[in-house]
Amino acid sequence: MMINKRAAKLVGVLFILAAVSAVAGVLLYDPILNGSDYLSNGSKHANQIIWGALMELILVVSAVGTATTMFPILRRYNETIALWHVCFRFLEAIVITVGVISVLSLLTLSREFIAAGAPDAAAFQTSGTVLKAIHEWTFMLGPNFMLGINTMMYSYIFYKTKFVPRFIPILGMTGAALVFVCALLVMFGVIEQVSVWGGCWHCR
Repeated sequence: MMINKRAAKLVGVLFILAAVSAVAGVLLYDPILNGSDYLSNGSKHANQIIWGALMELILVVSAVGTATTMFPILRRYNETIALWHVCFRFLEAIVITVGVISVLSLLTLSREFIAAGAPDAAAFQTSGTVLKAIHEWTFMLGPNFMLGINTMMYSYIFYKTKFVPRFIPILGMTGAALVFVCALLVMFGVIEQVSVWGGCWHCR
């Protein structure tokens, strides 16, 4: 029982850390991901961009941490779902890491753009568009698509076992379904991920 309580506290801390670092990362990335002059602004705000990347790496560590910490508890009730949860959580971490690499590559491109003086902007813009697209897709697949699946799995176990009060896993499953649907709508171009509707789907 003491081990379960310690694990629960650690998972809670990791979830809070993941939420804070995810939001911080998005905000810190703003100069290089938004605006038409991102190739110039990225280099000017290099340290801010790197801090954003570090925040997302903390998010990756938190995701892996929650998966490994929750596994011994979840496997007692459903080993198959517990294994699935670990696998999908690791996939989420990998996808987010790819997004971090794309932003850091975009920062390198921005530095090269500034160093070139008066370069052929079209070539740099094409590369920048590709790197930004990679980040946008990883941002959708990791924190949305994979997160919806992960949340649904452990919430279902908590609901079936009554490990926590029933209303908590019900909220979790409801939120997971909304996030998953949001991911599908973004994939098919029905809504924008960073939008009022996208934010509403994430409120859970």
